[in-house]
Amino acid sequence: MEFKDYYKILGVEKSATQDEIKKAYRKLAMKFHPDRNPGNKSAEEKFKEITEANEVLSDPEKRKKYDTLGANWKQYQHTGTGFDDFFSQFGGARRSGGTSYEFYGDLGDLFGGMGGGFSDFFESFFGESGRRTRSGFGSQGFQDQPAGVDVEADLNITLEEAFNGSERQINIDGKKLKIKIAPGTKDGQKLRLKGLGRSRTVNGNKGDLYLNIHILQHPFYEIKDDDLYYNLDVDLFTAVLGGEEKIKTLDGKTISINIPEGTESENILRLKGLGLTKNYGRGDLFVKVHVNNPKHLSKEEKELFKKLKSIRQD
Repeated sequence: MEFKDYYKILGVEKSATQDEIKKAYRKLAMKFHPDRNPGNKSAEEKFKEITEANEVLSDPEKRKKYDTLGANWKQYQHTGTGFDDFFSQFGGARRSGGTSYEFYGDLGDLFGGMGGGFSDFFESFFGESGRRTRSGFGSQGFQDQPAGVDVEADLNITLEEAFNGSERQINIDGKKLKIKIAPGTKDGQKLRLKGLGRSRTVNGNKGDLYLNIHILQHPFYEIKDDDLYYNLDVDLFTAVLGGEEKIKTLDGKTISINIPEGTESENILRLKGLGLTKNYGRGDLFVKVHVNNPKHLSKEEKELFKKLKSIRQD
């Protein structure tokens, strides 16, 4: 299995801060996003790759585990053991306490959520081999029908899925089940699937399965409570003279944003009612304008700017 250098994929140093990682991801995601490269399979694969790299490096816990592996990759190759055995040598194993199992994996096709999912390297690293189980018996452990054992797993979904709702098919003990993601689902919510946990004894009572919802970072949108924030790049001329820019909303619609004349960089435009669904109505969409200055000016363009400067100074 090929080792993936997530730092190289995002083009950042291993000492990169979370802010630097975020900026690198945003820049690459905007370049390779499928919406900007329709039908381009190469761009789609690149987008999946940088999304996977960001999923690991933007999460301090995953990044720490990945960095531990990176420094000892050759050792892992030579041992021929699984990731569980490898990390147990470094005290990296995570175990649950009490009377519940904790699965740090995908239960089949849960982990990922981007097209065909993440790579085999990611799945082996954070999926099946990332599982840790432990159970204990309390006072009910000696009864004829002890209580079942609850199971927890992470379910990664896209922001579009959280906004619009979606259906997922999951595999549990060889059974294929469909689960529904309701529109307006929030990060950190839990889905309870009754009776899909584990039992303490053969044919015993089963506990429940709890899916912890995690919304993947979006290349264009950021979530703050019920509001959405969008970073919009505009050229200098549009910022100076005013104009319109188009953006794609989470429900697939294209809307026009009016850029007022003389807009300065980092100005924020508020669009009411275009944020996330909440108990009553919807939040707002805040568009932060980033003005891009023209580069590699021709001689004629420089002369025009000089002329404009002299006019402004008169």
